[in-house]
Amino acid sequence: MFVDKATIRVSGGNGGNGCCSFRREKFVPRGGPDGGDGGSGGNVVLRADFGEQSLIDLMYNRHYAAPSGPQGKGKDQHGARAADIVVRIPVGTVVTDTETGEVVADMSQEGQTFIAAHGGRGGRGNARFLSNHNRAPRIKEPGEPGEVKELFLELKTIADVGLVGYPNAGKSTLLRAISAARPKVAPYPFTTLHPVVGTVVFPDYARFTVADIPGLIDGAHRNVGLGHEFLKHIERTHILLYVLDMAGVDGRDPLEDLMHLRNELELYMKGLSKRPALIACNKMDMPEAAENLERLRTALASEVIDLVPICAEKGEVLNLEETLRRRLEEQGVRHIGSFDATATEESPSEAPKDTAQVESAQQG
Repeated sequence: MFVDKATIRVSGGNGGNGCCSFRREKFVPRGGPDGGDGGSGGNVVLRADFGEQSLIDLMYNRHYAAPSGPQGKGKDQHGARAADIVVRIPVGTVVTDTETGEVVADMSQEGQTFIAAHGGRGGRGNARFLSNHNRAPRIKEPGEPGEVKELFLELKTIADVGLVGYPNAGKSTLLRAISAARPKVAPYPFTTLHPVVGTVVFPDYARFTVADIPGLIDGAHRNVGLGHEFLKHIERTHILLYVLDMAGVDGRDPLEDLMHLRNELELYMKGLSKRPALIACNKMDMPEAAENLERLRTALASEVIDLVPICAEKGEVLNLEETLRRRLEEQGVRHIGSFDATATEESPSEAPKDTAQVESAQQG
């Protein structure tokens, strides 16, 4: 089950109370105040983690409360600071305060942390109030309450490459061909109902991620169909990969499809259609595909854009993988490039033997 929205309540721990105590020992008359301070309450911390692929855990556990700080004690014993609780969330989650409507955190980096609710400060014991004018203070402070907030979390998938195309264009089949991800494939619209991410790994351990997003339809920018549920997941990709059905199996024209796809992206977010892009000309094994490919080349002659003929169903995608890698390297994407050469030399038997062996990072 894929969940990309959740509302949670976070409560920081309360601070411990300060202590009012006086030193009482034999042969130590008027020992003075020795009440310790209370400990601070714990924080609720959100941490972005690539190991999390969905917000499903937050749907079933909606309240996260950090422990309160212990109280101070006599003999100047201060309460320890309470432990924080850490809530792991997927990378790409946007955190909004429901009361103010303000976006308080954008968890876009692995390991990034955000204190969602601060714990309260511990109260001071009476030893803190000792002065020349008050040698026996009987004042102590209560601990401060921790913050309580209601947060709305929305996951926007982060991937290097985002597949954009109409239903039945072959996006899921393409993802299966280039990665070990296994999205559902069937000959009807909206087979894919949630984003699926696959990781392509090369023999030199270079890698990049590809997201299969649910099919786009006309009017998606107005939230028609899956609408914004689809479009929000394409915002963060480095490269758009338009997947076109060059055979027009469902009676579609690939040139019109490309024009409508670009238009929907631009209407949803200004400038989104101008992002670096490639076109995967799919189903090139069909007889009608060659003619449509020539028409597309002619129509896009004035544009600098790569047209890569492929047949995802037969696994003829090697040129596409290499082209995507080259384009991502040109953009300096951090996932691209070999891992530590020493590690490769030490364990050559672990290197993938195929041209592009794949890991899966399926969401859901």
